[in-house]
Amino acid sequence: MSDEPTTGGPAEPAAADEARPAPRAGRRRARPRRGRAVLRAIVSTLVVLAMVSGLGAVWFYRHLNSNLTVADVTAQLSDRPTQVEVEGPQEPLNILVMGIDDRSCDGCGIDKESGADGSDNTLLIHLSADRSRAYGVSIPRDSMVDRPECTDDDGGSLPAEDYAMWNAAFSVGGAACTIQQFESLTDIRLDHYVVVDFGSFKDMVDAVGGVEMCIPYDIDDSAHNIYLEAGTRTLEGDEALAYVRERYAVSGGSDLGRMKRQQAFLASMAHTVVSANTLANPLRLTRFLDAATSSLTVDSGLGSISKLADLGYQFRNISLDGIQFITIPNTVDPNNPNRLVWTEDAAKVWRKLRNDKPLTSSIATDAISAGSLPGSDSASDSASASSSPSASSSTGTKKNKKKGSGGAALADEDALAAAGLCT
Repeated sequence: MSDEPTTGGPAEPAAADEARPAPRAGRRRARPRRGRAVLRAIVSTLVVLAMVSGLGAVWFYRHLNSNLTVADVTAQLSDRPTQVEVEGPQEPLNILVMGIDDRSCDGCGIDKESGADGSDNTLLIHLSADRSRAYGVSIPRDSMVDRPECTDDDGGSLPAEDYAMWNAAFSVGGAACTIQQFESLTDIRLDHYVVVDFGSFKDMVDAVGGVEMCIPYDIDDSAHNIYLEAGTRTLEGDEALAYVRERYAVSGGSDLGRMKRQQAFLASMAHTVVSANTLANPLRLTRFLDAATSSLTVDSGLGSISKLADLGYQFRNISLDGIQFITIPNTVDPNNPNRLVWTEDAAKVWRKLRNDKPLTSSIATDAISAGSLPGSDSASDSASASSSPSASSSTGTKKNKKKGSGGAALADEDALAAAGLCT
């Protein structure tokens, strides 16, 4: 609200000073919280819509709800892990995000591959009970695992399979089978799931005006119709999709390198979404919300805009340095050099998250923070008290690794360079 009077001319300085209580000695004026800024931005968006039409806000709310596809797969899940009681004002949240490996959407065939209707990307989002940190844990699609028995949409049984690729679960039984596989292997009970396709991804990037990335050298992959010039640039549309899909002409063709670049892109996108350029721009925020809900499939617990808004609101006290992305620890499969297996440290990561404990540098190396982006010297602009100078750089060397506020070691120069990221 404004401090200006509601009637008459401008307030006289003397009268304003007399009416305003003197600040207490030794106290600083509190900074506005990011959560309040988010709420103000959403409210201002609805106000703009209402100015255009008296029913604008109502229409927009219904439109966003209609964008969502809701599919409850609870009945298809069995032998689920029990929730672990942890200390905190709330319960921790675990959300499994699955990216559909499908090129049927407009412009999604950027790399000339088919995708085979599988889930090319699987990411666990863990939100701590005290809402002070969030982890994104990527699971390589070519991890070799023992897939449990699953249940299909019609209630039929899908047989278990030993030594199967991780992403085969989605091809066999969709989101339900991937959830069953995840819970069986990690002993972590999931609260929600989200499935997103390439089309939604492109639209979200374009809605916020693109995402800035630092590309260390030209990426030239004519076989897959991908060319990206070196430099720090804002990537939009097809360029953004090409950047996160490319793996043949960079990082030695490694899918792990591509995954690390995807983590860096998501971190930069998170930074962009909470920036003033997005939150203070009603039109841009409106477009982002529209894009973010289009082509999404969610469970009933996230099946409305109000529920998604409540989830977003729970991130309000997490600094950008407190949002970190890692890859589950893995190594080359001794039986197949083109496949991966999880290491003993993977079990430690799952155990830490199951008990809602911070990840340490010994088990979660090379994390990428949303507050300290590869190739950038700028620290997080978060006002959270959990931020610290020691968490403000993601480009330390192996001999001088930094740690984010979550405890995990941030990515070193060698790891970034190997993934095709700037250092």
